[in-house]
Formats: sequence, C-alpha cells, structure tokens
Amino acid sequence: MIQTIYIERQVADHPRAREVLARFPAAQRIDCDRYTEIFNPKNQNFRLQKQQPALIIAHKFGKRVLSAPEGYGIGGQHNYYFSHMLNCIYDCRYCFLQGMYRSAHYVLFINYDDFFASMDRTLANHPSEDVWFFSGYDCDSLALDPVTGFATHLLTFLESRQRAFVELRTKSTQIRALLAAPAIPNAVVAFSLTPTETADRFEHKAPPIAKRLQAMRQLADKGWPLGLRFDPLIFDDAFEERYRRLFEEVFAALAPQSLHSVTLGAFRMPQRFFRNLIRLYPSEPLFASPLQNRSGLVSYSKTREEEMIRFCLKELTTYVPPERLFSCSADTRQHGNPPVQTLQAAGVPKR
Repeated sequence: MIQTIYIERQVADHPRAREVLARFPAAQRIDCDRYTEIFNPKNQNFRLQKQQPALIIAHKFGKRVLSAPEGYGIGGQHNYYFSHMLNCIYDCRYCFLQGMYRSAHYVLFINYDDFFASMDRTLANHPSEDVWFFSGYDCDSLALDPVTGFATHLLTFLESRQRAFVELRTKSTQIRALLAAPAIPNAVVAFSLTPTETADRFEHKAPPIAKRLQAMRQLADKGWPLGLRFDPLIFDDAFEERYRRLFEEVFAALAPQSLHSVTLGAFRMPQRFFRNLIRLYPSEPLFASPLQNRSGLVSYSKTREEEMIRFCLKELTTYVPPERLFSCSADTRQHGNPPVQTLQAAGVPKR
C-alpha cells in the first residue's frame, strides 16, 4: 500500500518508527530533517499524490492538545482535540482536508506519550471535572490503526483516567484493537454515515455503509459506547427518502441503548478550503449545487439547512431520546456539533 516512507532523522531509531518501517520492508525510505519539508511546500499536486500517498513519520512539537472550536462537542463543558495523524487514507469528495492541506501524504506523529502528557496537563487544568478529547478532526481515527497501533496505547492511557473522555471518529472497520480490549465507558467510537447512494458516489475508498454497521454491531456486542455522526448531510432531490431509509437501516442493526450520542450537520466548509476544492474538482456536481457563503462558511441556504435538520431530527427522535441528539448549523461558524437545546423549536415533539 505504501511505497515511500519519509522519516525524520531524530525519530529514525524510535522503537515505534522501527515497528512501522518493518511493516513495509519494500518501501523506499527517505530521511528528512522535518516533515514540513515534504508536507508544506507550495505547488504540490494533491490529486496526483492521492493516487499513491507516502507516509511521513515525524515528531510532533508545540501544542499537541488544542481547544476545540466554540460549539464543538457532545454535551461536555471542556472540549479539546488532538491529531496524532494528518490526512486520511479515504478519498471523500466533500472532505475539508483536501482544501486545507497542500499535500496528500500521511503524517504520523509517533511521540504518543507526549500527546498523553499534554492530555494529563489539560485534565489538571480542570480538577474534578470531565474533559473531552476529540480524535479524527485531521484524520480518520482508526483507518491506519493496524499500522500505528495508536488505539491500544490510547486505551491504556484512558483506563486510569476516568475523567478523560475520548471520541474516536471513523469510517473504518479496523476495530481489532478495540475488540481485543475490554470496553471502557470513556471511549466513544463514533462512525460517520451517509445514505448508501451518497457514500457510493462521494466516499471513495471508504468501507460501504453495511460494513460500517457490521463493525458497529460487533463493538456494541462487546459493550463499547457508540456514536452516530450523520455529518455532513448532503442534499439531493431524494434527500428525505434516502435519509429515512438510512435511519431505518441503522436502527435495524443497532439497539438505541448502545448509543452514547447522535450528531448531524449539513455540509459546510470554510470558504478558502472550498475554493481549493473547486480547483481540484472543477466539474464536480456536488460543488455546483446551490451553496452559499454564510459568514465565511460555504453551506446550503439557511432555509434549506433548517429543513434538512428539522426532517432528520423528527426522524431520529422516533429512535433516540432527545438528550442524546446534537446538531450543528453553519451559523456557528464551526465544524463541530453544538447540542440541540430545544428540539421543539425545530418542530420535534416532546416525548
């Protein structure tokens, strides 16, 4: 899968780096001083690189745990995010990473212990309070886990820190490390889902929806808390029919009791990233749909977005208690999912 591996000289002898290199004995190895030499230069061809991305093994300096944007969360008061990787092995047409990064190469920061030390310091800043950490903002949390082994290290860290809650967001079925470990209540495995027709059209290289649901069922049977992430919602003429069918399919496979939270949000993207995507895919019909610039975020019109959210909330409340539902609007100016404060305002009946 990976034919070229760049490695920072300072981590070349790190045991974790040697483990990764051993998985790809035929890969060409190229030493570098800093990953930014490879990842950050201008005039890179993202689409060409995406055909055969390289892996860059690096050390993460500076801040490793960052405050989440305002409104990013699933009910917790203190929300942060971290990225042990940059970029994703999947090729979802709507992904904002393609508009944010110049390079399609994968970056793996192998100094996991430094990430965990930063999480400990963050916990110390909120004594006696729960703190949420979100993974999967700049990558898929599990897609390369057989290579990185990150999930196993993270679970070991979380076992003795009950105030630290982590969301692992993914489209992946690489769940072996989770199935091999006892389920813990402070790690939520959250799967991104769209209707099958939408996934087939836009989520290239990602596992089919049926495979994701199968993985979720396996995790639920082992006691893992699960999250459903219907984000981004993609509009088309069959929107209501397709999402109604998706919800039916999901809840035919999963018991609502296994769910920690359900979030939804319409397609939205910072205008600068969106312009970059237009340059990458000038003939993509998705980007020619009726989208608007709303205070720096490109999304559907406010009216259409509200209609999409309202419909989905009404459908979902037939399966899930309202307190587990969270939604996001482009008006929040964020990628995150602020809680649904009043479902009745969206026309959702009380239960």
